[in-house]
Parts: sequence; structure tokens; C-alpha cells
Amino acid sequence: MKKIRLIFLSFLVLIINFSQVKSEEKFDYWVTEFKIRAINEGISKKTVNLVMNNAIFLPKVIEYDRYQPEFYEDTKTYVSKRTSKDRVKKGKKLYKNNRKLINYVDQEFNIEKELLLALMGIETNYGTYLGKMDIISSLATLSYDKRRSEFFSNELITILKLIDENKISKDILFGSWAGAFGNFQFMPSTISKYAIDFNKNSVIELKEPEDSFASAANYLNIIGWKKNEPCFLNIELDSSIPKKFLNTSAKKIKHKKKFRYYKKFIKEFDNLDVNDDIKVAIITPDSDIVKDNDKLKPAFLVFSNYERVLTWNRSLRFAIAVCTLKDKFENEL
Repeated sequence: MKKIRLIFLSFLVLIINFSQVKSEEKFDYWVTEFKIRAINEGISKKTVNLVMNNAIFLPKVIEYDRYQPEFYEDTKTYVSKRTSKDRVKKGKKLYKNNRKLINYVDQEFNIEKELLLALMGIETNYGTYLGKMDIISSLATLSYDKRRSEFFSNELITILKLIDENKISKDILFGSWAGAFGNFQFMPSTISKYAIDFNKNSVIELKEPEDSFASAANYLNIIGWKKNEPCFLNIELDSSIPKKFLNTSAKKIKHKKKFRYYKKFIKEFDNLDVNDDIKVAIITPDSDIVKDNDKLKPAFLVFSNYERVLTWNRSLRFAIAVCTLKDKFENEL
């Protein structure tokens, strides 16, 4: 029996290894085809060859793509891990060491320093975890993969253009498995649209405080964050609320209505300091992952600022965590 099991395991290993070899062979062919596309889109042949010749297939990236905590951890677990007292303490220390810069960026772009610290804290633990993946190989692997091929192919084209235009250096492009880079984890398209050379040294350095804080604030300002306005409120729902009004997906927040309409479905709504005419929506983020969840808990009343954070990262739990950490910095800085 043991001999049969060993034979079976050996056969399984051979299948896995063969499959990986075949994937790598197909990937090399894909790279050749992609290089032609990149050159046709106006990127110099020199840059395309210099950068793409070193791209390799990363099986781990596919594994990470299939398992993301935003989609598997319940809200309480996800948020508590990322908004701990230690996370607040580290943020306060970073602020103390960069007070002048962060205050200036707050005023210049009209974005609260608390929000900037919250985003950096959750994205990279204040720059202590920037990711070590080769971003070119990560983007190439995800472009080759079928799940979101066109999205990541466009990101890869964008990063090649940025390198070709000498806006960023190819030698420092190490970041997350998904191709995000720097203290605030900007994707290439985000770098292209919103990143700025704040210290005017002719290169965008998103691993350095000056360019990274200013670029994050510029991004938030342009997409419409409203300073000193709410993000979300915890609420308890009445069971009479029609399920169609409950947002369980971050793809698009639906059924935005004036607060006065939803009051009849919210317990103790009088305790909420919300204008009757302000448009809000309701999210129940755990409905899709918690077994036997009644779809009513936890529940949150969300405002336009919440949707701005979703623009940053399409995860209901991520946005709750960012706004929670932001609130914890209030009166702490």
C-alpha cells in the first residue's frame, strides 16, 4: 500500500511539474507577442526589450490573486487587525517625524492628515511592508492569466510607458504581487494619472515621504474626497428593510437615497447626526462570506466619502478599515 502511495505521489509531482513547465513555455510565447503590442503602442523597442526580457512567470502571484483577505475575512476580523492600538501608535510616530511635510500636504490638497496616515498604515504599515515582488513579472503573470488579462495588460503597458518617459526608474520596481508600488501602493495607471514629483527632482519617488504623501493627497483631491465630512456610520437595521437595498458588493454602490427615506428601516435613527436630505446607502459587507449570516449584521450607513475610498480599493471591508483608522487618529495628532 505504501509503495502504491509513493508511486501515486511521484506521478502527481510529475504532473504538477509538467504543468508548470508548459505554463512557462506558453508564458514565454505570450511575452514575445506582448512585446510586439507594446512597441505598436509607441513604447521604444529598447525599453520593451530591456524591461520585458527579464519578466518571468510567477506561480505564487496566481495563488495570491485567488485568495485575498478582503474577500475571505469577516469585517470584524479584517478591521480589527488593521486598526489596532499598535497601528495607531506607529502612525503617530511617523507623523511626529514628518509633521511639517504632512501638515503642508494636508493644507495644500485639502485632505486630512488622518486619512493619509490611515491609508498608508493599512496599505503598507507605514512603509514597512512595500512588497518584494518584481512588479514587471507580477503584472506580466497576471496579464498572461485569463481572469483579468486585459486589465493587467493595460497596467503593464502603462508602467512601460512611464519607464520609457523616464518618469520612474525600472530598477526600483518592487512591490505587491498585484503590481502596486510605493508607500500608498499605486497601480501604474494611478501613478500615470495622479502621482506627482512634489520635490521637483525630475523623478517620481513613491517610496519617499514627499512624493508619496503629495501624490496620495492629489489623488484623493481629484477623485472628490470632501474634507471633514463623514465616511460611514454603524447602524442596526430593522428586519423589514427590503434586501434589495443592501449593498453586498463593492463594484457599485446602489440605491443611494436621501437619509429620510431610510430612517424607517434604521433602529434608533434619532441618535444619528445626519441631515435628512443627504444621500446615503446601506452596506452589509459580510453577507457574501459569513455562513448563516442574516444579511443584516454588521450594517453601515455610507456617504460619498466612503465611495471615494472604494475608488482606491474596491473592497467594502478595506474602506471600512481605512475610515475606522482615520477616526482613531482624531484628537491624537
